[in-house]
Amino acid sequence: MKGNAPERLVSGSDDFTMFLWEPAVSKHPKTRMTGHQQLVDHVYFSPDGQWVASASFDKSVKLWNGTTGNLLLLFEAMLVLWSANSRLLLSGSKDSTLKVWDIRTHKLKQDLRGHEDEVCC
Repeated sequence: MKGNAPERLVSGSDDFTMFLWEPAVSKHPKTRMTGHQQLVDHVYFSPDGQWVASASFDKSVKLWNGTTGNLLLLFEAMLVLWSANSRLLLSGSKDSTLKVWDIRTHKLKQDLRGHEDEVCC
């Protein structure tokens, strides 16, 4: 994170929502993030803190602005992992592929094949 920005946290719930928090600023959530159709089972900040990726039982992954909580991108996947430099997002899919997403362009960069069944971790 850059500058003196407050520490941020993100939580996901069985109620299909997420909350973005700044605990040093307020005991109340900064924003409520909605869009998943089933429970949210994973939420991850990118290593640089600019982005949040969420995965849900609805088999979707959503990319959010890590400061505002605004939704930026949606794609079908079951899991999500960040590259160390926060420029790439890796998603695992039911179609047995891993997909590499370029965060700057919001486009699919590469399809990685090799698994014989859905990729879940």
